[in-house]
Amino acid sequence: MANFSKPAVPEFSAEVYQNACLPQGAGEVNAIVTVTSTGGGTSGTFPGTPAGQDAAVALMVDCSGSMDYPPAKMRNARAATAAAVDTLRDGTHFAVIAGTHVAREVYPGGGRLAVAGEQTREQARQALRSLSAGGGTAVGTWLRLADRLLSSARVSIRHGVLLTDGRNEHESPEDLRATLAACAGRFTCDARGVGTDWEVKEVTAIASALLGTADIVADPQHLSADFTGIMEKAMGKEVADVGLRLWTPQGAEIVFVKQVAPSVEDLTARRTEVGPRAGDYPTGSWGDESRDYHVCVRVPPAGVGQEMLAARVSLVVPQADGGVRTLAQGLVRAVWTDDVVASTKMNPQVAHYTGQAELAHVIQEGLEARKAGDEDGATAKLGRAVQLANASGNDDTAKLLAKVVDVLDAPAGTVRLKAKVAEADEMTLETRSTKTVRVKK
Repeated sequence: MANFSKPAVPEFSAEVYQNACLPQGAGEVNAIVTVTSTGGGTSGTFPGTPAGQDAAVALMVDCSGSMDYPPAKMRNARAATAAAVDTLRDGTHFAVIAGTHVAREVYPGGGRLAVAGEQTREQARQALRSLSAGGGTAVGTWLRLADRLLSSARVSIRHGVLLTDGRNEHESPEDLRATLAACAGRFTCDARGVGTDWEVKEVTAIASALLGTADIVADPQHLSADFTGIMEKAMGKEVADVGLRLWTPQGAEIVFVKQVAPSVEDLTARRTEVGPRAGDYPTGSWGDESRDYHVCVRVPPAGVGQEMLAARVSLVVPQADGGVRTLAQGLVRAVWTDDVVASTKMNPQVAHYTGQAELAHVIQEGLEARKAGDEDGATAKLGRAVQLANASGNDDTAKLLAKVVDVLDAPAGTVRLKAKVAEADEMTLETRSTKTVRVKK
């Protein structure tokens, strides 16, 4: 069992990187906001909460009939879930759910959550031995049960882990979307697809809506290591429901807000209005980590020599009295100049992440073109992806691309589609296409 301890309350910082200089008449400001949390500690929502007792976890295991093909898949899923249970910090509330066309409580049952300790971990391991495959797949029922169980605990950190090996065939896409909308903001969820018979867009949509991670585990033997890693990160989360609050002055408006590291996630449509010219964008739970956000603001064009505050960026966390606590702040500025060199120089961070967002986009477009039989379109898009990955130093994505195309000239983006591509390699590239790297130092 992993041993965790929680130090003092974490500290947040927000650093803004931008070229504030605009040519006369221009009205669009771009900035990268680097948010960093260091030091660890409890969220402060429930002062004095002992380590582990401010978190609840629901483990959702696919038990549909396809999990028996091959039998090692179900065996590895049981072992991985047991490994995740063993990684839970003492005092963490938890439950295990078996998912088919319905959701069933495996442990502890009775609509309750167990509290992690030596005895409950052993009981959970015993209960997992009874898991067997049979039935269909309706992921929304799993998530709704997880939501009910997690909401029963008076904790601030609520986290789900979902494993599936197949397509969501026993409920409509509309039902799943409604479930994701109902669960959004209530708990975060990491989603994993095992094998190659599942739908990438379904799994990534779950993780995106619930502010978690998505990934493929092509070989079931790697499930235990993956689940252990997920749970270690979940146990490191200290502050829940952190919002990125953007205030803009009269006449200015937000064009978009995107998380751009460690992965690309468009948050623009998730804005919640919180007052005159202010809105919150959800960022989920935080541990000791750093993330980057691309903020684009449209401001009223002005003349040379004028300056204005384009946006104020704040990190906020809700408090028990209904208010918020501000964790960090940063400012986005606009300065109009007739210095052509100053106004046309692109900030390195902005340039880098603009390229990383394009990289994710062209990979997805290239794979779609390849599936549709458009070889010329696929070659052009995936060639551009190779070029972008090479220029930005995104070596992991470059390696994944090299399994789908033959790279003839990486700097020029000259590639040739491979005649045969393993399904696992194509799915891995699609699933991990949004993962980014930070700016080269």
